[in-house]
Amino acid sequence: MKELLELLEKDYTQSPETLADLLNRPKEEIAKQIRQLETEKIIVKYHTIINWEKAGVDIVSAIITVRITPQREVGFDAIAERIYRFPEVRNLYLMSGSFDLLVMVEGQTMKEVANFVSTKLATIEGVISTTSHFVLKKYKEEGVIIEDREKDRRLVVTP
Repeated sequence: MKELLELLEKDYTQSPETLADLLNRPKEEIAKQIRQLETEKIIVKYHTIINWEKAGVDIVSAIITVRITPQREVGFDAIAERIYRFPEVRNLYLMSGSFDLLVMVEGQTMKEVANFVSTKLATIEGVISTTSHFVLKKYKEEGVIIEDREKDRRLVVTP
């Protein structure tokens, strides 16, 4: 199962036939296993990485670090649940270190992101402080180099 998941994580567009060939297993078995992984929420979602800048779409991304007071009996989970329900929130992680939550947010403008932080995030009961870090440029995302400027330096070999 791990090998199948690794192949799907690298490229989920591969057909069950291709995956079956790579894993030396029957196509029907692979297709059934993929459906089961989706049903069990082991495969949660398929993801496409888009270079929005190249597509001509302006998106502002920010990383917000948040310090919170954990609540009795539920710890950080209740506040985290309130935060991850906002549509502006793309990712949310509980962290170790000098802050508790790392929130990745997207908006159309810096003002829109700042407004989200000041009116929605910072006003949640239990939030002690927030620190905003705006993303200026993405070089690599989800293990994929966004725009590789380095030329291929391998020698061309012809048969």
